[in-house]
Amino acid sequence: MIQIMKKTSKDTAPKKTKNLATTKVSPNKDIKKAKAKIISLGKQFHRRGWSLATSSNYSALVSRKPYQLLITASGKHKENLGMNDFLTLNDKGAPLEKTDEKPSAETALHLLLTSKENINSVLHVHSVWGTILSEKYGSTGGFWVEGYEMLKGLSGIKSHESRIWIDIYPNSQDISALAKKVNERTFSHKEFVPFGFLIRKHGLYAWGANLEEAQRHVETLEFLFEVTGRSLLIHD
Repeated sequence: MIQIMKKTSKDTAPKKTKNLATTKVSPNKDIKKAKAKIISLGKQFHRRGWSLATSSNYSALVSRKPYQLLITASGKHKENLGMNDFLTLNDKGAPLEKTDEKPSAETALHLLLTSKENINSVLHVHSVWGTILSEKYGSTGGFWVEGYEMLKGLSGIKSHESRIWIDIYPNSQDISALAKKVNERTFSHKEFVPFGFLIRKHGLYAWGANLEEAQRHVETLEFLFEVTGRSLLIHD
């Protein structure tokens, strides 16, 4: 959970299904547009060192009714994503079309997050600074970031005189159980405005109303992670 406050003085993959979902897939142009954007993001995030090798997974909701989630296939190098390196899933994680590809082992988190109103894209990255901070503050469950101008890159924040709380969850191979914890903790209080969270020794999950907003949130949070980490080196 990332909580906005005014500054004061103070991976289990979804179970395979033998039968494909019968929902008609969204118009081809919508899926092509989302794929093209995600392919571009994969290259950008790889260059920045946030999505190296086959790490990371990205998704975009191409239809809410009926639910259709476009998600990167498992085991794909994000610098080299192609138009065939995706699956379209229903709200149970079942593919809507016949495919030999497998969805990410962390699909349950994407399904949970995109079930929330106004979350239509989820981007998961594995940066060095996010991983370092997730370990440093993992035992306390999170950490505060405050006073930086870049905070205004997060939707709803209008002043640098704000602070955000970065939630950290223990890493787990039981993704369904992890998703349940995220749902109970990150989305349990209406006064909190979440933008993302960290998984310990793993990486960042961030989201937005669309791919562009999710990208902005990833870039903003990763800047804040790096400046926080480098500040610790200076002060130590």
